Amino acid sequence: MNKDLQISTRGNEMPESPIRKLTPLAEKAENDGVFIYKLNIGQPDLPSPQKALKALKNIDREILEYSPSQGYASLRKALVNYYDRYQIKLSPDDIIITCGGSEAVLFAFMSCLNPGDEIILTEPAYANYMSFAISAGAVIRSVVTTIEEGFSLPKINDFEKLINEKTKAILICNPNNPTGYLYTQKEMNQLRDIVKKYNLYLFSDEVYREFIYTGSPYISAMHLEGLQDNVILIDSVSKRYSECGIRIGALITKNRRVKETVMKFCQARLSPPLIGQLIAEASIEGTEQYSRDVYESYLERRKVLIDGINKIPGCYTPIPMGAFYTMATLPVEDTEKFCEWCLKKFYWKDEFTPQGMKGETIMMAPGKGFYTNPEKGKNEVRLAYVLEKQKIKRALFILERALESYNQLYSPVCTIS
Repeated sequence: MNKDLQISTRGNEMPESPIRKLTPLAEKAENDGVFIYKLNIGQPDLPSPQKALKALKNIDREILEYSPSQGYASLRKALVNYYDRYQIKLSPDDIIITCGGSEAVLFAFMSCLNPGDEIILTEPAYANYMSFAISAGAVIRSVVTTIEEGFSLPKINDFEKLINEKTKAILICNPNNPTGYLYTQKEMNQLRDIVKKYNLYLFSDEVYREFIYTGSPYISAMHLEGLQDNVILIDSVSKRYSECGIRIGALITKNRRVKETVMKFCQARLSPPLIGQLIAEASIEGTEQYSRDVYESYLERRKVLIDGINKIPGCYTPIPMGAFYTMATLPVEDTEKFCEWCLKKFYWKDEFTPQGMKGETIMMAPGKGFYTNPEKGKNEVRLAYVLEKQKIKRALFILERALESYNQLYSPVCTIS
């Protein structure tokens, strides 16, 4: 008897990325001659460091060999010096090089959690956390933050209410993607206390530490006392050096058993990218001025985006204190439908439209994909201020025109103003 071939339960449960799911629509629009301002994805338009590009061009090898599964020792030693700048004291053996920060998250879940184990995180959250949890068979339990309160950490009691015998970890992103929120010392201490009280893992994604726009200090999970065996730090060179494509990240922990377990997964995937490691290592030392210039650029872009969004009728976003994202409410009932409409049907054209283009539109990441509850975030979008200032200004002009046109076709709704 013939049976239909089936897709796995895991595959059916895996959500589409809110950041990338609209890419086919964008590609079609571009093929039709539409210029798209892409604020949906954290792909900086800033050039990578010259040192990194020179290292790429000057690779002189006869064999592009496997690297050690843990990553090259020279790169790990360079990273020890890098983390020392942030008062994070490590040895090279505390660092495992991964294929981007994403693999570090996945390997942390696979190493520390059993199927059915629960992770508590705040929402909105980086959408791929949910995908990696499904891959590991883990369950996400969420504490929802609100745009009205600037996405600040909820009361610690809200975390405790979710803790049961299946709870194994708390996951934070600091500074936060997608909200740009930066945890305070008080909030980090509260998280430390609850992690110690229930002996949980603390997964801490800190890939945006370079981008903090407030006088408040950066508090790493590695700074918290008494959590040496609990903390798994996730990192990546993608954002700080504009090197998303080389796929170099790191999983960092002082927990010996976790390191030994993670290494089994590293050995199974053989090795992290050879060329990526060479480029990453070249980027770490001697790029301090590059980092200062990049920081200043994002600081200016943030002001342009936040000021511009909050001037559009019906739109609102709080001021993000870190990273290069913000969540904003728009005066529409369903931003997923609106974002699709912008790519499929709305093409603005005037004397400022790039020559030879049919029109212009904007690409954003619909907000509900950053929540586990599909009813949450329906009037929100994530915006990445990764374009130069003039393009951000133009993108917001296009967005305002799109909202006006959309709400002439559909009933406008009341939102935060």
